[in-house]
Amino acid sequence: MAERPAIDPALVTALVPTLSRSLAEQFNVFRVMHHGTHEKQLSNVFAWLLNAQGTHHLGDAPQRLFLELVNDSLPADSRLPTTGYDVAQEVVTPGSEGEPVPELADIADIVLSSPEAAIVVENFGTSDGHGHDFRRYLALGTANDRSAAVVLLCQRHEPHLQRDGWQRAVVITYAELLRSPRTHIAGHRAWIRQHPEQHFLIRQLFEHFVEGPAAMNTEDTLAFLTTMCETGESARYGHRPRDLVTQEFADLMAAQARRQFADSRALLASTKKALRDHADATLVGQVNAQIPAGPIEKVVTRFVGQWEWCVELQRSDDHPTVFFEFGPTAVAEQERVPRRLETPDYSQVFVSLQDQSGVGISRLAHTGVGLAEVLDGLQEMDLRLRDAVLGIVAQ
Repeated sequence: MAERPAIDPALVTALVPTLSRSLAEQFNVFRVMHHGTHEKQLSNVFAWLLNAQGTHHLGDAPQRLFLELVNDSLPADSRLPTTGYDVAQEVVTPGSEGEPVPELADIADIVLSSPEAAIVVENFGTSDGHGHDFRRYLALGTANDRSAAVVLLCQRHEPHLQRDGWQRAVVITYAELLRSPRTHIAGHRAWIRQHPEQHFLIRQLFEHFVEGPAAMNTEDTLAFLTTMCETGESARYGHRPRDLVTQEFADLMAAQARRQFADSRALLASTKKALRDHADATLVGQVNAQIPAGPIEKVVTRFVGQWEWCVELQRSDDHPTVFFEFGPTAVAEQERVPRRLETPDYSQVFVSLQDQSGVGISRLAHTGVGLAEVLDGLQEMDLRLRDAVLGIVAQ
């Protein structure tokens, strides 16, 4: 197959608006309730889904699909029946009874059992037995001469973490577990109409733990397609096989986005240094020669996080501090200033004034000085930053 062309850096920039809307915080019941932050919470949901008598009203379909996944990883002569299992949670394994420290006992998260077979499930974020005894899990499954499998149910499969017998476990990821029922549901429109609440819950479960951010809406998808056409990337839609092309495009986009994000962070750091150097060498003298009270005594760059992209001009005699802010910090200030700017231009430096409480700002304004100009080096006769400081303290 012919080598695919590289991604044009301009494509990533052009797609950011549509992708950012998809990546933005969106409603999800699991996110709202902070559900799934502990394995017990997720085990409750998975046990509900695997229970053939569950209120999902899907019958034994999820259980059967799960067993098919398990059997795919077992030798042909060791495969298990695909239905007929009761579901239990928090089952103590053999050898754990009477454990002197109860919290150290081995307790299987989910157990599917029938007279002939059993599946003992350890649910954890990674494919890791995390200190549990694999032999106890297997003994629980094979009790009464049953056929059995031990399953590591996890969000991420990391084989190097499987030790002390756990390398013998069947590994099934959340994505694998949930994709099969989702596909099954998609083909049963009558069930969707009759059970909208269950459909909503399963869709939300899939979106939160498998897909991540929700998909783009039609308008954003059309904008994505238009951008692909305008930037010369439309030929990718004709490449085959589609799944491979999709993954290659995603990998190229990710690599280019990482590079552009790293470069933009380096640009922020360079701007901060150049702005501080200019303030120390030139601006302080310009302002102090004109300001009637409260001259600048110190130039400081002490903040981190969202406030990192800021140069602080500390003044004497308890006069409010003046800040030069840009990039992400200017965005954060625009969100909290009492009177927001109508059309903020984030390609330039902003000036703000500390409020009376000392923890917020009372005003925010453009300086008219672009970030590119700061990086190129401001001339001594350029008085725009001086005038911006004098203007904001005089208001």
